[in-house]
Amino acid sequence: MSSSPISARVVLLAGPSGSGKSSLAARAGLPVLRLDDFYKEAGDPTLPQLTGAGDTDWDSPLSWDADVAVAAIERLCRTGRTTVPVYDISTSSRVDEEALDIERTPLFIAEGIFAADIVSRCRELGLLADALCLRGRPSTTFRRRLARDLREGRKSVPVLLRRGWRLMRLERGIVARQVALGAHPCGKDEALGRLAAAAAGRCPGAVPRATRPESATAEHAA
Repeated sequence: MSSSPISARVVLLAGPSGSGKSSLAARAGLPVLRLDDFYKEAGDPTLPQLTGAGDTDWDSPLSWDADVAVAAIERLCRTGRTTVPVYDISTSSRVDEEALDIERTPLFIAEGIFAADIVSRCRELGLLADALCLRGRPSTTFRRRLARDLREGRKSVPVLLRRGWRLMRLERGIVARQVALGAHPCGKDEALGRLAAAAAGRCPGAVPRATRPESATAEHAA
């Protein structure tokens, strides 16, 4: 990566699938990098499998290319532009690529279910303004996620129902894991307030945390 100075910083917006990350990012009025576009493609031999099911575990961070995502964030922070893949979840494939230009904006959002997994890397690179984890009621998240996935035709109905029930049971652990990775747990109103603070140059997430909880696990349900 070029040694050009950092001209922008990123707010990493994490949270369980269906927690409202995309809608909140749109409300914030800042440029948005969709981290879900950095999923690996079907057929990749490194994709993780669900135990006993024979299906790909798309909720594991191992199904996602963190290195490419961090490189794209760093390019945006240093140059204001990058090229990102366009991912089709229904076919589990990258169907195109597009240019993302944040122009002279000093702050942008990178949102996705694996955003917390790159908090420490972005902080070490000096790119991080804040890291947030949206949280809510698991039952509400379940309904919102299912409605979205059905509307967008992301997968077959049986697959969506199985995944939805599994994620609802795991949701509290998912939030706990993302918080242990450095994301601040909050609702939408607090998240918007912290985004406004970051845009004003007050970056609470840029200060390293003292220590992580010893009980934090590397559970692969993001």
